[in-house]
Amino acid sequence: MTRYAVGDVQGCLAPLQCLLKEVAFDPAQDQLWLAGDLINRGPASLDTLRFIKELGDCTRIVLGNHDLHFLAVAHGTRNAGKSDTFDEILNASDCQILVQWLQQQHLIYNDPSHDYTMVHAGIPPIWTVQQASQLAHEVEQVLRGETAADFFSHMYGNEPAVWNDQLEGWTRLRVITNYLTRMRFCTVAGELDFEDKLATIDKPDFKPWFSYPATSNQNIIFGHWAALEGKADNPHVFALDTGCVWGHALTLMNLDTQQMHRCDCAS
Repeated sequence: MTRYAVGDVQGCLAPLQCLLKEVAFDPAQDQLWLAGDLINRGPASLDTLRFIKELGDCTRIVLGNHDLHFLAVAHGTRNAGKSDTFDEILNASDCQILVQWLQQQHLIYNDPSHDYTMVHAGIPPIWTVQQASQLAHEVEQVLRGETAADFFSHMYGNEPAVWNDQLEGWTRLRVITNYLTRMRFCTVAGELDFEDKLATIDKPDFKPWFSYPATSNQNIIFGHWAALEGKADNPHVFALDTGCVWGHALTLMNLDTQQMHRCDCAS
């Protein structure tokens, strides 16, 4: 068995299929890890969801902010934006099946061998991987339950910008979600900055979340941050969003050898 992880697909199915063909991916033997943002902005969101779902038990999936945004739209708690490409999914005969399937996915995936952890945006320096996984489970339980629509109606917002163990209710779940699916820069105390999306920031107290010692000995796979161009400057952290939907590349990583495969996504 070979394990592969891929960055943000965002509805770019052809590059994903190209990479799987390049490595002779066998769904009967291999695993495909997907670091979130399966859909939105790209040309084939519906076909991408169907393809990944049909792969079945060989996949390991974490949800990204675009996936959660789609679910909010599908539940009627949020309107799609001008740049969203959800119409084809929403009008599909299997839309509800795909929605239910997405809501069964994780926010963090820890391999049973404990050699890799996958999350869409990252893990803040104030949490261990174990703590992050426990908090992620709180959100996952709600996503799979009867109050999912209520969660989506409270999911949006940047406040509070820092974690507090005493947070409760929808506020607590929103902050957990923001860390795991939207985070880029933060302070050592975990305060989030949502304004800056480039690879650097002109705020002395804020650094990339993976710059702090808390994650120095953890092998963490993440997506979300295309501006990094796959460079995290941390030997244990692997940035796999290389901007396919923006015309750059889709990256597939062999987890056993750490070899990177890339497919040019330029139109």
